[in-house]
Amino acid sequence: MRPAVLAGLLLGPALLVNLGTFLVPIINLALLSFNEVRPSGGVGPGPTLSTWAILFDDPYYMEIVGNSIGVSVMVTGFTVLAGYPVALFIHRAAARWRNLLVVACISPLLVSAVVRTYGWMVILGDNGIVAAALRGLGMAKAPRMVFNLTGVAIALVEILMPTMILCLLAGFGRLNASVEEAAASLGAPPWRVFLRVVLPLSLPGILLGCLLAFVLTVSSFITPKLLGGGRVILLATEIYDQAIVTLNWPLAAVLSVLSLGVFGLALLLYGRVLRLVEA
Repeated sequence: MRPAVLAGLLLGPALLVNLGTFLVPIINLALLSFNEVRPSGGVGPGPTLSTWAILFDDPYYMEIVGNSIGVSVMVTGFTVLAGYPVALFIHRAAARWRNLLVVACISPLLVSAVVRTYGWMVILGDNGIVAAALRGLGMAKAPRMVFNLTGVAIALVEILMPTMILCLLAGFGRLNASVEEAAASLGAPPWRVFLRVVLPLSLPGILLGCLLAFVLTVSSFITPKLLGGGRVILLATEIYDQAIVTLNWPLAAVLSVLSLGVFGLALLLYGRVLRLVEA
């Protein structure tokens, strides 16, 4: 059997599954975005650009896109800052403790994001642990941390930290202790060894973690919906409202296609930066 025929037979089933479960729904979603909604809530005939015109004519929707990207960048940055020291500590831990520490860090992934979000609602609530601790320290009135962007950001950073740590640990595979020792033996202080040796070698892992954290934040729905209390409106929450609450499926499809475009731009930027780092 020729290699091309054998490759086609082996890859054919996977390609058909991906075509039926991924590509076809996306095409259907894109076609739906060129319809318009009727006053009764039904979907009118197409093709038409009226729904896309609503998106660009109304600054409300463009503000949602900007807020979603801004919040995702902020959450990604804090996730890197919180996860990097933990991942570096695990990487440098003794071999007999490393596996245990990795399991401890990724164990939150075994708990549903819904449960973890409800847990943060209790912790950050007005009568929660954080508010009680602040009042115990003498603060007359603790700042509100639920039903606003603060609580959403804190919860998303915690939810995304295991994913970030795994990506960073994969990137730390390029680190070599002998290179750090050589830099130190040449007189470089620890901070310079970190900036000139450790950080550049771990950049691929940082970029991969940032990509996943950004995409997961843009597409997150449960945490902004529950902890935001309707006050933190992102792309995912607006898509839900348009599709389920107002029954405007064409506009929901437009926003979904737009979010896919944001994912594509993030992948393109990741590829370009990665090539510059590895050059």
